[in-house]
Amino acid sequence: MRKRWCFVAFALTTMCVCGCAKNSRDAIMDAPASQVAMRAYQSRLFDTGDKEKTLRAVIATLQDLDFVIDKADVALGSISGSKAEGGTTRITVTVHPKSQDQVSVRANAQLNNKTVDNPEYYQSFFDALGKALFLSAHMDE
Repeated sequence: MRKRWCFVAFALTTMCVCGCAKNSRDAIMDAPASQVAMRAYQSRLFDTGDKEKTLRAVIATLQDLDFVIDKADVALGSISGSKAEGGTTRITVTVHPKSQDQVSVRANAQLNNKTVDNPEYYQSFFDALGKALFLSAHMDE
């Protein structure tokens, strides 16, 4: 009888755990539209195939915006910075090649450990980065 009870308890536990688990595809598909929209305004494509030049432009842009670079990893294409202005702002920017002629840049900012969800904040960063990439491209000519 005891073995039977243990088996029933195990079976019920397994069914509960398996029935509640979601695979990663379902979790992505169930993401609120606001998260999808946020990813859209946190990301931009730039017409350059030079990942390292883009990373240098990101560093320069962050420094122009008064960020202190905390960590930069060229191999991963990741740069993190912070500044203390009206609270602690942290930003992480990743650069990934999308094609031979394009890179994707995604910025994720937090103010006092809360995600910045204001599209204008990211737009101003990408505007400054676009200008830095433009100037960099024309200085090489």
